[in-house]
Amino acid sequence: MSAPIVILAVGNPSRGDDAIGPILHERLAAWLRDTPMAGQFELIEDFQLNIEHALDLVGRELALFIDAGEGTPAPFRFTRIEPAPGIAHSSHELPPEAVLEVYRRTMQQEPPPSYVLCVRGEAFELGQPPGPAAQANIELAWRCLQQLFREPDRASWDRQLSA
Repeated sequence: MSAPIVILAVGNPSRGDDAIGPILHERLAAWLRDTPMAGQFELIEDFQLNIEHALDLVGRELALFIDAGEGTPAPFRFTRIEPAPGIAHSSHELPPEAVLEVYRRTMQQEPPPSYVLCVRGEAFELGQPPGPAAQANIELAWRCLQQLFREPDRASWDRQLSA
């Protein structure tokens, strides 16, 4: 049986601030390891989103996509998303909204309530570590994630949405 909440963290640790998703994934995995709530969450990390990720939404109550975004308001933006084809979100192959659309078409039902935590990144050069601004944004996003995980339900997450 699947965990009720799936977290899909995307990014490339070799491309500067694009490592934000994997860094937060690693922190979440370590944090959850020692908590009784670990069984509520399944964490998935990948370089980019693909149509196959729609299958990771099957049987879920909530879904959260974590990514870095160039031009995202600092320090991050936490939003609710809906299925939509072809919306450009980041440098990844498929934006989260398109994954939801693939789910809708494939499963012939609505996807679970889904959210994006997009953390501002500024430098995405190959072979560079995340920059100081990204590190500061990661810390603030981490606090947001801890709050979301302490209250893992749609109503609580909706109260945390960015304006």
